Amino acid sequence: MANAAEHSGANGHAGVIGGNGRLGAVRLLLWALAGLLALRQAAAVLSVPPGEWLSGFHLPGAPGSVLGSLYDGGKFTGTPFSGLVLKPLVALAAPSLELAWTSVTLLLVAAVGLVAARGLPDPVPRRTALLAAPVLVALMMVSLPVREAASPGQTAVLPVLLVLLAVFRVPGERGAGFLTGLAAALQPALLLFVPLLWLAGRRPTARTAAVTFALATALSWAALPRDSWTYWVSHLAGTGLGAAPDSLANQSVHGALLRLGLTGPGEILLYVALAAGIVWIGLRRAARYARDGQLLLAVALTGCVAVAVSPTGWRHQMLWVLLAVAGKVGKRAADRPVWPVAVVLAMTLPSSVLLPNMAALAPVRDNVPLLAALAAGCAVPFLSRSSAYWREPVPTAYGRPAAARLARVPLLPVWRRVLSRPNLLLELLLIRVGYSLYSHIRAAAPTSRGLAEGHGSQIHAVERTLGIDIEYAVNHAVVNTPWLEAFFNFYYASFHFVVPLTILAVLYWRRPADYRWARASLGLATVLALAGFWLYPLAPPRLMPDLGFVDTVHGVQDLANPQYGAMTAISNQYAAMPSLHFGWSLWCGIVVVVLAPKGWQKALGAMHPLITVCAIVATANHWVLDAVGGAAVVGAGFGLVYVLSGPRGCVPAGAAGVPRPRAAERAGAGAGASAGERAPV
Repeated sequence: MANAAEHSGANGHAGVIGGNGRLGAVRLLLWALAGLLALRQAAAVLSVPPGEWLSGFHLPGAPGSVLGSLYDGGKFTGTPFSGLVLKPLVALAAPSLELAWTSVTLLLVAAVGLVAARGLPDPVPRRTALLAAPVLVALMMVSLPVREAASPGQTAVLPVLLVLLAVFRVPGERGAGFLTGLAAALQPALLLFVPLLWLAGRRPTARTAAVTFALATALSWAALPRDSWTYWVSHLAGTGLGAAPDSLANQSVHGALLRLGLTGPGEILLYVALAAGIVWIGLRRAARYARDGQLLLAVALTGCVAVAVSPTGWRHQMLWVLLAVAGKVGKRAADRPVWPVAVVLAMTLPSSVLLPNMAALAPVRDNVPLLAALAAGCAVPFLSRSSAYWREPVPTAYGRPAAARLARVPLLPVWRRVLSRPNLLLELLLIRVGYSLYSHIRAAAPTSRGLAEGHGSQIHAVERTLGIDIEYAVNHAVVNTPWLEAFFNFYYASFHFVVPLTILAVLYWRRPADYRWARASLGLATVLALAGFWLYPLAPPRLMPDLGFVDTVHGVQDLANPQYGAMTAISNQYAAMPSLHFGWSLWCGIVVVVLAPKGWQKALGAMHPLITVCAIVATANHWVLDAVGGAAVVGAGFGLVYVLSGPRGCVPAGAAGVPRPRAAERAGAGAGASAGERAPV
């Protein structure tokens, strides 16, 4: 970590200021996207009335405030030093303070992205050097930490920038130590950078940082003795200020233990023991990566550890986790996206999107940012720069370009047939997030009762004209046959998710190339179905007044009540056209018939959509034409996959057109491989 500023300035990518052709255009578009996201964030903050916004500082002197000191209301969470800095700003109460504060916060975020991008370890590919800064800034603009850090009085972005400047941009030891000490004065847990600097050989910087922190804290004690006592002694470095220590906002080990129901001296002892172990492991890892030349990763890991072990680690202080994407994980090229994707999802999406609402998963769902920080600081096996896989991971095997691809439809020509098995964790993340987004979009589709019932009357009229309006007769025949009603109710409620997931799991394990084909077709069909839900809200037979249908699955519905019972709160009841209940079952049948090796398996696969279409009609949950719509989107899904990637048949690995692993990768990393690494099988 010695001469970090010189190292940063000497990076091969540091002098890259532009790109040519397509790469330069992409860079400009990414910066434009980052700017739009910044404007969106600024608009969200500036929409708050000025008086209400200023009161969010929770400081004496703010409009409407009756506080006599910083912590009288228990809402202010900063250190006495940060209060000392912020109080004059609030006292001014200038009309432009809201705009100035928001603008400066977003500029600080952009500065973090620029400095972090220039701190990537050598060697850096030109594409990465050009695109890293706008990509990181755009991600930070939509991340949960930045969205919360834009609130009044939150200074979480500034300490991150001060530390990055100290490590990468300030050439002198004293200047770097001064900035690090100021960061710790604003966020005391960042004192962990002092032992990191010491372990990395920058001892003058570490001493200066410690002295700066001590002087800033002493200054705040002299100016605000009562507030300093409250913060450091009464609240043990801010514990319990701003929100209850066991609230979801406190993403620290201490907060997680309290949410698990642990209290009292036992919880304190366990917290101290865990924090000590996390600091020991995290600092040793950070120092190792610093000596390896991965300074940005070392800084990010230390920040993650600092927030995790702090008595109160707020979500807006979790920006360090995003910086940990600088580390490389995995020997295969296909595995490289797993860690960045996991970090981005954890830092940008609510935990309810990442994990289902199940009681057994609550300890994980409630602590996603904390777990991401702990994984980065203590567990994720980042590659060292000496690894043979650092620059050249094991390549992905692709099939030959398919001659049957439609030459006149040049959609996504870079979509190539991948033969290797995808990373399981990445697949699970994408499937879960994809389904959650599908559920949210489906629930947000138009739900006008009059429009949906009007469309239902249209469908019913078309079916009468075609002579296929069999829903009423089938529904009442099943209602009058109890065992058949029970069978169709069970089939409708039980097999919709189980069968597709089972097929995907079997294909993933046994036939990975076919898994990709099947998964892509199912995903595209589902996206097309969402368009139908938005454009054509449709009341199913069970929700059509005066037609006499019996809802066998959900029970009797009060059709005079637009809410139609508790089911309305769970799902959009008018997302019926096309029927994905039938569409997904048809997808299952096609996949099984095409891929199953035995006749009886093909027969079972073909029976599934037939039984499903009977179930959706018999239970009055869909019209017959809904099933036709489901078949249409599934056919379109398979057709799009054919257009984009050619026919399903694949070329075996090692055949013509498929790249073979390089000799060094087959032999096992070559002379530069680190100890213990072996070639992949």
